Amino acid sequence: MISVITQSLILAIMAIGVYITFKILDFPDMTADGSYTMGAAISASSLVWGLNPIVGILLSIVGGAIAGMITGLLHIKFKISNLLSGILTMGMLYSINLRIMGKSNIPLFTYPNLFKGNIPPILIAFIFVILVKILLDLFLKTGIGYTLKGVGDNEQMIKSLGINIGNIKILGLMISNSLIALSGALMAQFQGFADITMGIGTLVLGIASIIIGLTIFKKVHIIKNTTAILVGAFIYQFTIYFALNLGMLSTDLKLISSLVIVGFLAVSNLKLKKNS
Repeated sequence: MISVITQSLILAIMAIGVYITFKILDFPDMTADGSYTMGAAISASSLVWGLNPIVGILLSIVGGAIAGMITGLLHIKFKISNLLSGILTMGMLYSINLRIMGKSNIPLFTYPNLFKGNIPPILIAFIFVILVKILLDLFLKTGIGYTLKGVGDNEQMIKSLGINIGNIKILGLMISNSLIALSGALMAQFQGFADITMGIGTLVLGIASIIIGLTIFKKVHIIKNTTAILVGAFIYQFTIYFALNLGMLSTDLKLISSLVIVGFLAVSNLKLKKNS
């Protein structure tokens, strides 16, 4: 149970990263699956190279930001659609991550990391997710933060103010993917391995956490969206946990995920229809 809570906290960071593109920018960014693995790959490789775990995490954040920047440049500078830009970057990251790791899987059980010290892993994960939440909430209250939200809400209005919306989108993608990579880096150290396939389904997991959290707290205005997403990540992870304990197979995870998302979307849409 403690392990599930710790994983939920780590994955909540990823969900908050996905929230920036999915909800704020209205940008379906497929880069997430690749940048999550990149964070894990850089973090794991840095431990093998003998670097400090914190240094590995910082390098992972930088790597994620670069991945987001590539997606943004493909979309803004080369006029490639947002969806295709993410898919192309995700494809490139698969090869890049293999290059970084040198192989498809890196075990880390014999290497020291953040979660092998005297501090409980759940406390470390909690500190990271709270720090990310507070920093993002503060950032969204700045002028650039309001501009970022404005680009997602009304791109033409922001453009009419003389603001370069392309640079704002690239910034949003960089922040988003740096948080996703941070989550991957922490997960690799917590689980004790990095695998080239561990990022598959990252975007779906993040979107599920967002939908669940925002649906539950839709009318509770005092709850910030980042807090709602954190709760959504917990509910999603525990739904999967209890489903597996009830005898469902790990191969059914994608089915369970889809049903959970459909269920919350259906409830949300029924409420909207009833209110209208």
